[in-house]
Amino acid sequence: MLSNLFITPKRRFFFRSSLLAWVIAVALLSSCRAPIPINYAAPNETRVKSKIKSTRFLTGADNVKSYLTLLKGKKVGLVSNQTGLISYDSIYSVFDTISQSQVDLIAHKKMHLVDYLTAKTHVELTRIFAPEHGFRGTADAGETIIDGKDSKTNLPIISLYGDNKKPKAEQLAGLDVLIFDIQDVGVRFYTYISTLHYVMEACAENKVMVLVLDRPNPNGTLVDGPLLEKEFTSFVGMHPIPILHGMTIGEYALMINGEKWLKDGMQCPIKIVACENYSREMPYSLPAKPSPNLPNDQAIKLYPSLCLFEGTPISVGRGTNKQFQIYGSPQQLSHHFSFIPLPNLGAKDPLYNGIVCCGEDLSFEPAPQQLELKWLLSSYIEWEDKSKFFTPFFTKLAGTKKLQQQIEAGFPEEKIRESWKTDLEEFKLMRKKYLIY
Repeated sequence: MLSNLFITPKRRFFFRSSLLAWVIAVALLSSCRAPIPINYAAPNETRVKSKIKSTRFLTGADNVKSYLTLLKGKKVGLVSNQTGLISYDSIYSVFDTISQSQVDLIAHKKMHLVDYLTAKTHVELTRIFAPEHGFRGTADAGETIIDGKDSKTNLPIISLYGDNKKPKAEQLAGLDVLIFDIQDVGVRFYTYISTLHYVMEACAENKVMVLVLDRPNPNGTLVDGPLLEKEFTSFVGMHPIPILHGMTIGEYALMINGEKWLKDGMQCPIKIVACENYSREMPYSLPAKPSPNLPNDQAIKLYPSLCLFEGTPISVGRGTNKQFQIYGSPQQLSHHFSFIPLPNLGAKDPLYNGIVCCGEDLSFEPAPQQLELKWLLSSYIEWEDKSKFFTPFFTKLAGTKKLQQQIEAGFPEEKIRESWKTDLEEFKLMRKKYLIY
């Protein structure tokens, strides 16, 4: 046992080697970047980042240098929801110091545009306008949104859903600029583009400039489906475009103005803050759910096709954790997949609440590269009482009576698609005039 107290040459070498390794490890750890503390500023890092911004992807909201000067000395309103986020790099460039609350935001790499604008002393943000699902994006589809106040900033919130879809003159009074920053998904019946129309129309009437902060369209390469016919105009379809229009929200605003779709052919004073280093073919995963029932990329890709089921007795998974990734009903017993809709966020009383539904799980299917009709066609064929399969809402979603008539007449999918071909070619020619990317 006493021999263990003596350090032999072999042990001495091992001891020295271990000590050297420990010193190197400490040196390396001390050189690593520590978490950002409160009131920490790193001018060198900011300077390095500014050199590489020319090649980094930026949303319109991230592209702060392109719009902050436009807001200086102006009274500003904002149309936005939970998707109105800016990135860590944009946040970092704003603050000389970082507060405790901002540390938490930066940890998630995102900050809401409202918080950003209220932190900038020269931006006088006076009110918020909220679209369908509300400012925080938690209301059910179609649920009436009431006016209120943002608990964080105490700014008044004006609802643009329900009876007040178009801002009133008194709600715009005193504003110089109204910012529009909402993530769209490139689908005609997704109502944020209808809100855009009414915002532009109200601002044209009241001589308020609209500043659109552009964001990528996650379905940006797809142009497909029947065009809306004028007699079927509604809040889920206001313009003669196909179900998948393949445009960003900024490009779509240019089309509304250029085609004079506003009342009496008015045109709105408008400026688009484009995304930087973006191409339509770039894959884009949304940093926040665009609405309560579009929880992930797969749901967003399937939404254009499955939403047509909303005009039928088929559930699209509202009340489950796979909204717009599954479909079914209590009648479709030939399918082996089953689910039970129950109330949840965004679906307080889902279709077939508490009832077992059979259908298909598409959550692991390849993302569609077109408007898919196969699930709709097979469900119609299987439905027992076909006279009760389509509801009047189906025609509003389709934008035409023809699609229902074609399905009822037993048209194959190829023949239905052929009937859209000429209209789609004409739309693509018109669309080309307004493309930014």
